[in-house]
Amino acid sequence: MSKVPTTVITGFLGAGKTTLIRHLLENAQGRRLALIINEFGDVGVDAELVKGCNDEACPEDDIVELANGCICCTVADDFLPTMQKLLDRPVPPDHILIETSGLALPKPLVKAFQWPDIRTRATVDGVIALIDADAVAAGRFATDEAALAAARAGDPNLDHDSPLEELFEEQLACADMVVLNKTDLVDAATLADVEGRVAAGTRPGVGILRARHGAVDIATLLGIVAAAEEDLDSRPSHIDDGEEHDHDDFASFVAKGGEIADVDAFAAALGEIIRAHDILRVKGMVAVAGKPMRLVVQAVGPRIQPYFDRNWQADEPRQTALVVIGQTGLNETAIRQALNALIG
Repeated sequence: MSKVPTTVITGFLGAGKTTLIRHLLENAQGRRLALIINEFGDVGVDAELVKGCNDEACPEDDIVELANGCICCTVADDFLPTMQKLLDRPVPPDHILIETSGLALPKPLVKAFQWPDIRTRATVDGVIALIDADAVAAGRFATDEAALAAARAGDPNLDHDSPLEELFEEQLACADMVVLNKTDLVDAATLADVEGRVAAGTRPGVGILRARHGAVDIATLLGIVAAAEEDLDSRPSHIDDGEEHDHDDFASFVAKGGEIADVDAFAAALGEIIRAHDILRVKGMVAVAGKPMRLVVQAVGPRIQPYFDRNWQADEPRQTALVVIGQTGLNETAIRQALNALIG
């Protein structure tokens, strides 16, 4: 029997992984897809954003959440049993998509496909690294060592061994394909510079695609046939040298509340909170008074993208739920107080 191809979609916080996956599900071209989502935070925001976007391609029963922590750190307890259940179904999926959290190292996850109960039935078709072109252009996750050294020299608060940079390097080094997303937010010269920096961190032969709003031809991303689990030696990682994968530099919490009255005023106020507390990421659903549809909020730093995606279901609470993600030291009390003033 042929192995079920699996695509690992990795990318930093806010790169647009959920948007990309929604696009793939909406353009499945007859494939029956299963989706494993590795949530960061205490509420299944990402799963809610993809459920129902294409019931035929990916029924809700084929959307599985792993919310017990970073997928690369819970392989034996969460990921392997989940894969086995999907593969044991009378009619297994045609293709499995895995959305990792922004904190996951891709290589330990790929290595898990060598597990005896998995390797004969599934293969890593490809590792896709989704990169936020605008964020890289701003230097927040740059791979240019000289530029980073100069930035560190000018800012005594920067950590020389920032896990953010290591995660960025890990994702590029393991990738079979890189999707440079949000290209509409940078000009042509800046985009070319970003593409060059990204290319310097990838293995020879890895392609780089440019995208806006995660819109990439599904035939380009699925069917790479990389068999990445058989090619681990070519994918360098910091943990190869015995370095520990530590998530202590990140913190998250969920803020819940009621309805808001004005979307523009809410977005402006949320942006001020993000700037004041140096929040990395905010994502979630918002209830708007007088609106039958729920408002989705995706924020990367102070850049906020609100949009209505679907009507509230009769069996779900009409409430606001926001996941807030930042580095350790985040002033949760102050941020909660500020958010409570917005969402009650």
